[in-house]
Amino acid sequence: MKGLIAKKIGMTQFFLEDGSVVPVTVVKVEKNTIVNIKTKERDGYNAVVLGIEDLKESKVNKAYNGQFKENLKPKRYLKEFRLDDVSSYKVGQEIGVEVFDGINFVDVAGVTKGKGFQGVMKRHGFHGGRKTHGSKFHRQNGSTGQNTYPARVFKGLKRAGRMGADNVTVQSLRIVNKSEGLLLIKGAIPGINKGIVTINKAVKKA
Repeated sequence: MKGLIAKKIGMTQFFLEDGSVVPVTVVKVEKNTIVNIKTKERDGYNAVVLGIEDLKESKVNKAYNGQFKENLKPKRYLKEFRLDDVSSYKVGQEIGVEVFDGINFVDVAGVTKGKGFQGVMKRHGFHGGRKTHGSKFHRQNGSTGQNTYPARVFKGLKRAGRMGADNVTVQSLRIVNKSEGLLLIKGAIPGINKGIVTINKAVKKA
């Protein structure tokens, strides 16, 4: 198993043995419970479904509760991780931060902060117009249309719109420190504080 569901706590700094300071993100790794195991024979591929944070059965509907075995409490967050071999895992087994023993680099995926509907200056970094007296062009995006032909706006132009709340993966982040239930990861990861992220073994770095 090379991946887990975790919760972003916030950012701080960490002093290395040589005295240098490293900016780190603190990630809380609660015990992940195996909710379901998918096999190639039955489902077409091998995967393990992990879940965290217990829910009251009275708070979930019958359809959602149906995917949990009788001895398992419903989980608020679920995530599927594909594996080559699932024979060594069983439903109800708990997995913690120990899965990253010997792993120095990870890929972290999460949902970025939502910023709502934004203009082109904030969303795309447009320069904007002059701020001088008499100017009527300050924060607009400028002309985007065409002439009589083709008489339309081309797709893909940078314009105002919804910003943030996107699924983003930051690759090859170094694990600076690992303790019981906590990971200190160098650099920033996507999402708000107390937001849910998924951590996987880095694809591009050993």
